[in-house]
Amino acid sequence: MVPDIGRGSRTHGLLVYLYGPGRREEHTDAHLVGSWDGFAPDPGRDTSLDPDPRATLARLTAALDLRVKQAGDRAPAKHVWHCSVRTAPGDRHLSDQEWNAVAQRIVHATGIAPNGDPDGCRWIAVRHAEDHIHIVATLVRGDLRNARLNYDFNKAQATCRRIEKELGLRRLNAGDGTAAKNPTSAEKFKAERTGRHETPRETLREAVRHALAGAATEAEFLTRLQEAGLRVKVRAAPSGDAIGYNVALPGDRNRHGEPIWYAGSKLAPDLSLPKIRRRLAGETAERTTHPVTTSGRTDWSPPARERRSATGIAERAATLLDSDDDEAAAQLVGIGELLDAVTQTSPAATRTELAAAARSFERATRSHIQAQRADTRAIRSAARGIIQAGNALGRGEDGATTAMLLSTLVLVTLAAAHWHSARGHAQQAHASRQAAEHLRAAYHQAAATPMRALRDQGRALPAAERRTHQATIRAALPETTMRSDSPSRKTDALTATLAQVEQAGHDPKTLLQQAIAMRELDTAEDVNDVLVWRLRRLAQLPAHPGEATRRPQASASQPKTTTQRTHNRTAPTTAARPTVPAPRNRPPRR
Repeated sequence: MVPDIGRGSRTHGLLVYLYGPGRREEHTDAHLVGSWDGFAPDPGRDTSLDPDPRATLARLTAALDLRVKQAGDRAPAKHVWHCSVRTAPGDRHLSDQEWNAVAQRIVHATGIAPNGDPDGCRWIAVRHAEDHIHIVATLVRGDLRNARLNYDFNKAQATCRRIEKELGLRRLNAGDGTAAKNPTSAEKFKAERTGRHETPRETLREAVRHALAGAATEAEFLTRLQEAGLRVKVRAAPSGDAIGYNVALPGDRNRHGEPIWYAGSKLAPDLSLPKIRRRLAGETAERTTHPVTTSGRTDWSPPARERRSATGIAERAATLLDSDDDEAAAQLVGIGELLDAVTQTSPAATRTELAAAARSFERATRSHIQAQRADTRAIRSAARGIIQAGNALGRGEDGATTAMLLSTLVLVTLAAAHWHSARGHAQQAHASRQAAEHLRAAYHQAAATPMRALRDQGRALPAAERRTHQATIRAALPETTMRSDSPSRKTDALTATLAQVEQAGHDPKTLLQQAIAMRELDTAEDVNDVLVWRLRRLAQLPAHPGEATRRPQASASQPKTTTQRTHNRTAPTTAARPTVPAPRNRPPRR
């Protein structure tokens, strides 16, 4: 059951809409189910006194506005309180008597008309559909004082949660006041009228998030907003210091032809300029990437390299979330930025699901828990590197490292869901699980080609070598962990990876144990896939099996470049690569 509260100044106009046919002829049998005294005129049902419903509507308007007229200038400018209350899809249809009880409880809880208060505000409840009602009240009491409505939305939400339980309705997740503001009904209707698939508020919120992903300075953030095609207005104090910003979509104007501006804080609580500054505080110098060369050839492309690096950093974030420490709250913000960065630079095949994952996880980045010693430099640096590396291809090493990163991000979002659930954050936990589902869909798209190639390679191995590596897998992982009716076919890709690990000079058993010990595997949909990507990253194997196998370490005699030395000094400690066992000095298996 979802309440949606708004304020207005035209009682008659709102009633005309509620008793009218609706914008798409969706209103049927509009009638009152409750009122302040139980005797309010009903334009939908009262025909005994006047057969003309317009006259009855005028009498109802006059009755609701009586105390507003009597208060005169003391009445609030927006004296109309409007609350729609809707049941969830799949819920049973409530009777008029049940809806009347719902309305009475809400006006009591919000302070509109407390039980036993003879001077409570006048209100009515209109039903024109099976699944919802509209409560309309005028905010002047019988003693001509203005109603005091403190936290009316939170109180209405809490009341609806109790009603859901009592009436056996679908129980929605309780909010904590940190969610972004939903689009208003007027914004939704305007978007529909102008052919937009979403409201300007939602478009701007996503654009601001994308501009913030990995930004190092406030100036860079504002520049990115302008480069994205948004209109940007910086608000300044008399001293000239910036104190806020507003954004608008080109062409989005009000009835007077003026741009419709949205302050960052109105898009989401964490997008205000002061909170953005706190996020940017302590940012390290801009990271410079440099291609490492091995055997006389340039290593993987910048998008592939940055995705590989981000995978290790995301694993570290998941470990921090598993620790159940409140300080891990900072990692949630960084993961949100990393998702935004990957969304912007991924190929079209996965971008739709990634965008949905980023939008869902946006809700999981905010709660009342604030990290006191937040250090998000590593994960924000990873997001920045992905943005600077540019768009990734959907094939080859770019596509395979995208799959590698997505496999890890699925586990990170599930760790976030567990972290939020442990703290009673129902909405954030649900948002994290939704993000995980979208990431799984994107992963399956990105991983299809490289995993198919690996399975083919695993089946093509000599029988003796294949049996050896499968015995290693069975010894390290019980069959109950493999979750497959045909473990031999399921492990083909993992078998091929172990063979390549050995060919690269590592001990397969040791590296497999290290990959298993990195993090829990219980939340993995496919343990084999997770271990394949961990092994390929630990052993520095190409993510795509079609690439030539590279040695895990560059020659010790090769001097570091200036760029490499600078990066080693500035890179955060949390971004350090995991320790890889030294390669064994023996010829590769033929």
